[in-house]
Amino acid sequence: MTTTDRPSTTTETAASRGFAARVSLGRAFAPVPNEFLLIASTALILTIFGLVMVLSATMAKSISAGSSPFEVVIKQGMFALLGVPLMFVLSRFPVTFWKRIAWPALIGAICLQMLVFVPGIGIYNDGNTNWISIAGAQMQPSEFLKLSLALWLGYVLYRKQTLLGLWRHVFIPVVPVGALVIGLVAVGSGDLGTGLVLMAVLLGCLFFSGVKLRIFLLPLIGVVVAAAVFAVTSPDRMRRIMSFLNVDSLACYSAATGDCYQALHGVWGLAGGGLFGLGLGNSREKYDWLPAAEHDYIFAIVGEELGLIGCIVVLGLFTLFAVGTFHVIRKTNDPFIRIAAGGITVWIVGQALVNIGVVLRVFPVLGVPLPFMSQGGTSLLSVLMACGVLLSFSRSLPATPSVRPSGRPVGSVR
Repeated sequence: MTTTDRPSTTTETAASRGFAARVSLGRAFAPVPNEFLLIASTALILTIFGLVMVLSATMAKSISAGSSPFEVVIKQGMFALLGVPLMFVLSRFPVTFWKRIAWPALIGAICLQMLVFVPGIGIYNDGNTNWISIAGAQMQPSEFLKLSLALWLGYVLYRKQTLLGLWRHVFIPVVPVGALVIGLVAVGSGDLGTGLVLMAVLLGCLFFSGVKLRIFLLPLIGVVVAAAVFAVTSPDRMRRIMSFLNVDSLACYSAATGDCYQALHGVWGLAGGGLFGLGLGNSREKYDWLPAAEHDYIFAIVGEELGLIGCIVVLGLFTLFAVGTFHVIRKTNDPFIRIAAGGITVWIVGQALVNIGVVLRVFPVLGVPLPFMSQGGTSLLSVLMACGVLLSFSRSLPATPSVRPSGRPVGSVR
């Protein structure tokens, strides 16, 4: 090689590095699918909406307790500040990462859930032992079981895609592991509401895996029987269910027993809002009339302060979220994405419908929060993480070819 050749070689190397840097930068800022924008935007709007409603629902109670009116919303906001960036970080992970982490995530979530049975760590609250306290920080580990169970079911059913016509390959290990997870929450911790959500995730993943109807009916019957057994074996749950079926609601209205007290005040809050509501911050039910106003009954405060219009906005946002997730399920070519995304969608959208149905007295009181909006840092964090997984899935969707005005895709040949 001559001396005159070296500068040109160096120039070519620098040019190739610059080209590689431009390609890498281009991939980082590549356009995202419409599903990504729809899921991310609705998740962000619902989270902000939820922070505003949590502030409104807790200000009076915090002031009466001698605390700052912003104490509760600041704690909730800290989880939002952690969860929103985490959602976008998780959206950058490839689909292969979620397949590899499915087993470790479920095992880790089960171990975390078992800490509720450790004396000094598990916390008993409102008839459930579904909270843990570590170094002064409280969390609800069952919330992370929802996401890990959906990922695990997606991976297992994806690996058995060609064997799902045989019932033994559908039931093992899905049914034993699913029974363990649901049993730890519904039986061990006494949280029937979360247990029912986990059952719905299990059924949703089986449905989107494409199993035959005759095989799908067996787990469905098993879930119904299990839910009935959990309800019958608890006098407290049976009392709430019977009060829900009681036509004469005022007969069981009592602040002492609480059978119809909470449910009726939720309905009265919705009715008091009318079409346009009493105005943001003007709820009457939040003044210690409606128990768990910032938790399970946040939708009643929305209806009372923002009226029917506010309720429709919330329902519309969840509908848009569901549209985005179902587009991911429909467009993907990967069975793992279809199954896992289906389970996550059933969890978030289904839980929202159940929570709203409880407030409307369509369902008995089950104690499930409204995703994105109810107070609860662990719940908000787990839902935002699940949205990060959905956003990651949406990035893997096959590109839609551009269409010319004539209707032919760009690059097509006549």
